[in-house]
Amino acid sequence: MKNWAPNIITLLNLLCGCIAAIYAFNDQLVFAAIFVAAGIFFDFFDGLVARLLKVSSDLGTQLDSLADMVTSGLVPGIVMYQLLSDAIGFNLIDQEQSFTSGSSDYWIGHPYIPIMGFLITLGSCYRLAKFNIDTRQTDSFIGVPTPANAILIISLGIIAQDTDVSWLYYALTNPYILIAITIFSVYILNAELPLFALKFKSFGWKGNEIRWIFIGICIALMISLQIYAVPCIIIIYILMSVLNNIRNGRK
Repeated sequence: MKNWAPNIITLLNLLCGCIAAIYAFNDQLVFAAIFVAAGIFFDFFDGLVARLLKVSSDLGTQLDSLADMVTSGLVPGIVMYQLLSDAIGFNLIDQEQSFTSGSSDYWIGHPYIPIMGFLITLGSCYRLAKFNIDTRQTDSFIGVPTPANAILIISLGIIAQDTDVSWLYYALTNPYILIAITIFSVYILNAELPLFALKFKSFGWKGNEIRWIFIGICIALMISLQIYAVPCIIIIYILMSVLNNIRNGRK
């Protein structure tokens, strides 16, 4: 049972991802976000338990990536698929809209365009596979981790559904902008960009300055901006990592 404890927690991550996928396919993004957040919690907790019990294994590593593929790979792809479907008023199931092949906007309104949202899923899969064999990512990350990217995409979906800010609503319901976000998401997942990890070897200030500053910024933004804070936090995370790399003389 001791050896199986981390794996059970990992499978709970997968279960949360499956439930989140159901909600995402039904355009209930708040509930999808809740279960993705729960899955990410289990994703963090399984590694902690494995280290505490000293039962880390290759099986656990593979299970972790497979669970993340659903929770942090498939679900954000579904969310972007839904956003693109809503933006063009059309999807693969509800094929009622007609198209004029001579129209300049024909290609962007094609029923298969929403499938581009699953480029995020493909990019996440590639990133997870690279992570498993990349020995450079033990104490930091190369490229944005899939859980952070999943949170970013799902937060944009929730904002698109609930915002009363006109320019923001326009941006998140514009298919061209959504496709650009999709491509950017795939890029940041797999970019050769070193990013600091929120892994504390000790909880003191020295050596953890950037982590504590980032956590403080996150708390302040979440209190003041709520869901709108999430995209800001991801951007700040990337910018702080770049500045940290410059300070440490890393390319």
